[in-house]
Amino acid sequence: MADASASQPAITAKALSESCDIAIVGGGSAGIAAAASLLKRRPGLDVRIIEPSERHFYQPGWTMVGGGVFEPAETVRPTHTLIPKGARLEKTAVTAFEPETSQLVLADGRRLSYRILVAAPGLKLDWAGVDGLEEALGSHGVTSNYAYDLAPYTWELVKGLTSGPALFTQPPMPIKCAGAPQKAMYLSADAWKRRDRLGDIGIEFHNAGGVLFGVDAYVPALMEYVKAYGIDLQFGSKLVAVNGPSRTAVFERAGSDGAAERFERGFDMIHVCPPQTAPDVVRDSPLAGEGGWIDVDRHTLRHVRHANVFGLGDAANTPNAKTAAAARKQAPVAAVNALAALDGQPLPASYDGYGSCPLTVERGRIVLAEFGYDGKLLPSFPKWLIDGRKPSRLAWALKAQILPRIYWDAMLKGREWLARPAS
Repeated sequence: MADASASQPAITAKALSESCDIAIVGGGSAGIAAAASLLKRRPGLDVRIIEPSERHFYQPGWTMVGGGVFEPAETVRPTHTLIPKGARLEKTAVTAFEPETSQLVLADGRRLSYRILVAAPGLKLDWAGVDGLEEALGSHGVTSNYAYDLAPYTWELVKGLTSGPALFTQPPMPIKCAGAPQKAMYLSADAWKRRDRLGDIGIEFHNAGGVLFGVDAYVPALMEYVKAYGIDLQFGSKLVAVNGPSRTAVFERAGSDGAAERFERGFDMIHVCPPQTAPDVVRDSPLAGEGGWIDVDRHTLRHVRHANVFGLGDAANTPNAKTAAAARKQAPVAAVNALAALDGQPLPASYDGYGSCPLTVERGRIVLAEFGYDGKLLPSFPKWLIDGRKPSRLAWALKAQILPRIYWDAMLKGREWLARPAS
């Protein structure tokens, strides 16, 4: 019998010889949109998308699933069906970034070298960051719209709850879609109001931060709904533990002396937004900056230390809201600048920090928050059409009917409606 190890050097040599023009790490919103933008501008590029997941999710739709508006199936498609023409899907994960040699180490044992790297691996939902949460999810009234399999349970709980305490939590920033925890709360409260049960349900919003929303212009409209629904706002209150069987949650906040103190709340329902971090493979890599996020220039999206690396989406350290709308604006910027870098040219495109958070304050109305760096308001529509500071039925139609189509049929296909990069 031949020695199996004798063939190993040949396999390794072959693996090391694999290369491409542009490697895109992540087949989520940012990664596929960037690939589509690249290939629209330059067909024929050797573009590889490294993504192990069989399914691609329209995550902004999960709030609507949890509110009984969308069906879960509307928010998912097979990943391979979304890969832009001309790009190649590598169904594996990245286990290490080696930017000094312009290589990626893949989970299937291969190495892939690149001329340009576009890193868009998303973020990590740290369910284990709250004691007991993983064991409790999906039962005992413990739910989260941050997971495809759990969002339907949110609606099941909302429909079934007639009285008792309902808790909603938000961890320290940064998180994916900072408005999502309160979107779930408002849609739930609206459903209870419509069934005339609101007065029997005690709603508490435990927010580890100090404000309801990070951009002041939208707070007055949100506070009107907080008052109308009778929501008890608990700022500086961080969820640290959940006991499903006993239906209790433990929170931590600073006491009068500044020391951390813990307190307990019972619940009949609790909607949890988990703590969130950069993926482990990013945090442990040379790409990481402060906090473990990909360290990029906030305008060009180019890595601050590695000139042939660009980062975008939730894993980047740009100080913008981590939303699909942000990725939609970032993808063309990353594509234009990556092509310029490939050609040895100055980077012409600039990202202004745009992000959007359609705050579903009730079924049929949305406060459409659109803003960029430093809280600058960046509305897409004139005030006479949609004033984002006020609840709007037209904004609801945008969220419920138009944005999903823009996502599937425009953003992921390189059609850049209202997203062409500024330079």
